[in-house]
Amino acid sequence: MKKWLSVMITVLLLFSLAACGQKEEKSSETKKGNTTKEVFKIGAIPDQNAADLEKGMTAVANYLSEKTGMKVEFVPSVDYAALVTGFQRGEIHMAWFGGLTSVQARNLVPDAESFAQRPRDAEFHSVFITQEGSGIKSLEDLKGKSFTFGSESSTSGHLMPRYFISEEGIDPNTDFDGKPNFSGSHDTTYKLIEAGTYKAGALNEAVWQAAVKEGKVDTNKVKVFYTTPAFYDYNWTINSNVDEVFGKGSKKKVEDAILGITTEQKDITDFFQTDNFIETKNDNYKKIQKVAKELQIIK
Repeated sequence: MKKWLSVMITVLLLFSLAACGQKEEKSSETKKGNTTKEVFKIGAIPDQNAADLEKGMTAVANYLSEKTGMKVEFVPSVDYAALVTGFQRGEIHMAWFGGLTSVQARNLVPDAESFAQRPRDAEFHSVFITQEGSGIKSLEDLKGKSFTFGSESSTSGHLMPRYFISEEGIDPNTDFDGKPNFSGSHDTTYKLIEAGTYKAGALNEAVWQAAVKEGKVDTNKVKVFYTTPAFYDYNWTINSNVDEVFGKGSKKKVEDAILGITTEQKDITDFFQTDNFIETKNDNYKKIQKVAKELQIIK
């Protein structure tokens, strides 16, 4: 009898241990599945108000999640360089870059593709602004005046404005009143001019137009005195690792979804100030790369 009880106890213990083991294994698998499920991460250069950027890019993430069936999240970046680095490391799978940052990113990830842009980005402009009554009416008048660019890595806030200034024979490093400032973002640039901190500055035409429309800038104090010739600028660039990480065909699904955006996605189109996105290609940004090399901003 004792022997039989001993055998039964042993059998029950074995069953109990086996059951626990299965539960732990299942729990571990579930936990692993939840924590290792790949998230498609999108980013954007922080060239404007952080709250507006978060709202607009989160709308894109939600739209892409719905269209592709993937889990998509917007990951904010502290500055332009951080976004390029995240893209290089494969941590950012798609980004809304300016022309210069897209060139920088693709130099580091050669198989990455700039595939979509707004129609206006094929003929983009920077605007130069100044205080009313400053006496500045042309680029030549910037000599001896204090000046602010946007971010050092900004196409429309630094690279192309510097290029057009240089074309007028002005050296920003020696011909201004002191060294040029870098505000970090387009909205900060027009605020600095409005406050009188600098006599003039250059920024993204679209951000300026939105600020005027929304009454964020006092046009009694600040005016545009020069608009640059057109150049290619902002674009969606997708990383080369997308199909490898998310499965074959994932890259095309994402690209088709972005190119399929219409005014039905009003929260997205309003943020980007466009009705849709059109196709672009890497070769469209060769001039940006050439100018950046001439100005020694990239090697």
